[in-house]
Amino acid sequence: MAFNLDQEISRRGTNSMKWEFEFGPNGAAYSDRSDPKYGAERLLPMWVADMDFRCPPAVVEALVARAQHGLFGYTAPTADYYEAFIGWVQRRHGWTVQADWVVITPGVVPALNMMVQTYTQPGDKILIQRPVYHPFTFAIENNGRVVVSNSLVAENGRYSIDFDDFAAKAADPDVKMFVLCSPHNPVGRVWTREELTRMGEICFANDVLVVSDEIHCDLIQPEYTFVPFGSISDEFAQRSISCMAPSKTFNLAGLKTSHVMIPDVALRNKLNTFMNNLGVKGINAFGLVSTQTAYTHGDAWLDEVIGYIGDNYRYMASFLADNLPQLCLSPLEGTYLSWLDCRALELDKDELKALLYDQAHLFFNQGYVFGNEGDGFVRINLACPRSLVVEAMDRLKTAVLSLQPA
Repeated sequence: MAFNLDQEISRRGTNSMKWEFEFGPNGAAYSDRSDPKYGAERLLPMWVADMDFRCPPAVVEALVARAQHGLFGYTAPTADYYEAFIGWVQRRHGWTVQADWVVITPGVVPALNMMVQTYTQPGDKILIQRPVYHPFTFAIENNGRVVVSNSLVAENGRYSIDFDDFAAKAADPDVKMFVLCSPHNPVGRVWTREELTRMGEICFANDVLVVSDEIHCDLIQPEYTFVPFGSISDEFAQRSISCMAPSKTFNLAGLKTSHVMIPDVALRNKLNTFMNNLGVKGINAFGLVSTQTAYTHGDAWLDEVIGYIGDNYRYMASFLADNLPQLCLSPLEGTYLSWLDCRALELDKDELKALLYDQAHLFFNQGYVFGNEGDGFVRINLACPRSLVVEAMDRLKTAVLSLQPA
């Protein structure tokens, strides 16, 4: 390997949400339970979507050089910044983006909340596809809108879309927006051009605005192809909004930089006006440097990371097939998040959490947070050294076998 992805890098002392915090009734609280000093009793965090891989060396070097300058005043992007992003989207996904389409936002989740407020009214309905990334639900409900779910359908762990249900729900005149998760988090689907086209045509026929969260778009396994929603046709571009970011791709989530692409001028002006009224403009100085550098020099690093994640998944799939065949693992087409069906254990959500978190000391995302459709599932982050996956699977096996009568 050109990059040492096997190395376990301690994240203690970095205020890592993933490794240094636990969550209880009062929210996040600092904890040292993931410290190696606890040995087999240490908490193994494989939940929130950030990687345990060091960023591309070019990014680290650029950030160090920027920090050594010692002045961190207000910052704005130049043409070189936009060219780096546009060049990345063109060579990785074949979509030609215009610089004036791009609205820079402090993360896709804040952008989604702002778009819910910009393009819909309190009481409007917004369509999503559960089980899905839970901030979608929060962005809708916390802003006084109503969730409508076109729940995905699973067959042998692979999910598909119930298009009859999708069409019926999109036809509701109170449905004003569809938030698409592409690739889908947590089920790992990379939607085909045909699936995207059919969803788009249904939405456009019912005057439903499509907002496509494509934050995991660069993390696609080699046998699959990601299709940006806006690249399908000029109509798709003009009647939708696409969100991308370097945060998942290059492990830069803490630098709070993302891009919302809005080809339609009127839609773009609305969001810019809303952001101006909130005073949410500008870009983080380190976010700018890291993003521009990653999109310019990050290809080789990302290609190796994708291969490594695929190998982690294959190790996990083989282990489960050999040792815990009653658990059903969804195919990993995109993202670095595996989706595991534990319903065969016949545990309720509290019992499943107790088995994994309290007994096995495995910090996975509990599936119910992604909607009722995820009850009995867990989401497991595979963007980590292989040794952590091996340890997690061994712990999982021990915990599940402990349920069997002696």
